[in-house]
Amino acid sequence: MLEKLQIVQQRFDEVSDLIIQPDIIADQKKYIQLNKEYKDLSILIEKIKVYKNLLSNIQEAESIIKEESDEEMIMMAKMELETSKQDLPSLEEEIKFLLIPKDPEDSKNVVMEIRAGTGGDEASIFAGDLYRMYLKYCQSNNWSISLVDSSEGTAGGFKEVIFEISGEDVYGTLKYESGVHRVQRVPQTETQGRVHTSAATVMVLPEAEEFDIDIDMNEVRIDYFCSSGPGGQSVNTTYSAVRLTHEPTGIVAQCQDQKSQHKNKDKALKVLRSRLYELELSKKLASDSEKRNSLVSSGDRSAKIRTYNYPQGRVTDHRIGVTLYDLNNFINGDIQKIIDEIQLYQNTEKLKESGEVLWPMNFFFKK
Repeated sequence: MLEKLQIVQQRFDEVSDLIIQPDIIADQKKYIQLNKEYKDLSILIEKIKVYKNLLSNIQEAESIIKEESDEEMIMMAKMELETSKQDLPSLEEEIKFLLIPKDPEDSKNVVMEIRAGTGGDEASIFAGDLYRMYLKYCQSNNWSISLVDSSEGTAGGFKEVIFEISGEDVYGTLKYESGVHRVQRVPQTETQGRVHTSAATVMVLPEAEEFDIDIDMNEVRIDYFCSSGPGGQSVNTTYSAVRLTHEPTGIVAQCQDQKSQHKNKDKALKVLRSRLYELELSKKLASDSEKRNSLVSSGDRSAKIRTYNYPQGRVTDHRIGVTLYDLNNFINGDIQKIIDEIQLYQNTEKLKESGEVLWPMNFFFKK
């Protein structure tokens, strides 16, 4: 273990030196990557310091017990030894999880898309419930949300809502929310009290930076149209809404949230870039899934991932078989427990696959 940790320390020292070099600072992409790596390694280095200190305490206590003649000193050393040995296994496990190579996308912001599925008006209402759930969760994490585009349902909620989420490790936290969310409850329009099943699809896309994917604007058709919905005098009077169509792939992105045509174009371009980036990422994940069992390995958005059952007051995540009887708090944004369970499951699977966890050498010496 100590030999492995020494490699981590060496890489940390190397990155610490690199991020202050002028040529690295001038290269935005490389600087952002190294700065993120430095931040991740800093957390691990702190744990390593605690771990080494714990080993030192054990060694010192054993030495006192073996060589000291003072009974009081021996008693204190035995207590210190017992406490340190109790703390050691949990700290080792924590370090093992920190040693698991992180997905380089985890630190990115996201573009989240929620679409009503089967279930008519009730599906739109449920899509609105999911939007508010994620809004409250983001607020609890001090993340910022910016609406990109939305289409309201006829009875409330949304047929579709697209928004950006910015903050620390947003994609790494929310990426497992992609998939079909199913709700079982009595709809507001149901007169006989029967429970109906409706669904909404959630997509979580890592927000692509300009240097992540290069878009040839000659291949993008730009359409301007009048905005619809609330927004003041500019709505329905000026061509401020923007629709971008990437002709080689047919991928479309639009924005009408801002009064400014220029701002709408910028937002739409950001969504288009993220969708194209996610397309490439999905191909890679599909390839990786042949080698690894991953909750998001295939990038399949059609998989049913979670059921919200109102009559029973429960939420069930079908991927890991976890059920919580706390639906009211969950739908009001208290979703961290499920996220923690999924991340723990994924990390445990990675540990099983690797057998012995160590950041790959090509990670440490990548160009």
